[in-house]
Amino acid sequence: MNRTDARAALTDLLLTPGLDLDEAADRHFAPDYRQRTDGSWADRTEFLAHIAHLRTVVAGGSVQVHDELSSGDRYADRHTMEVIKKDGSTVRMEVYLFAEFAPDGRFRRIEETTLMLEGDEADRNLGSAR
Repeated sequence: MNRTDARAALTDLLLTPGLDLDEAADRHFAPDYRQRTDGSWADRTEFLAHIAHLRTVVAGGSVQVHDELSSGDRYADRHTMEVIKKDGSTVRMEVYLFAEFAPDGRFRRIEETTLMLEGDEADRNLGSAR
């Protein structure tokens, strides 16, 4: 079984122009997926609305994984997401992520905390904006 990871999921969701959102989501997220970002829960529908919004804002970027650990059905990483917005500004966030895999290797649940390293104060909620 192949398992997804944060870099692959973020690359497909935000950094691969032309890849259909539902196709990208189906590659990495189970049907019962839910996520908590900085204390706010979202189900799969709300999460996809968030990603759809980000796709209107993001022009490009990169994901750098600093630490990554997988054990059984658990996964954790610390990564930095750099986003180049369509207005030319840059946002960099460090993310601390803990996840649970579904039996098929897709994410079933992610809980994450974000730390903004660079960007305008208005970008602070980029990790959960809809």
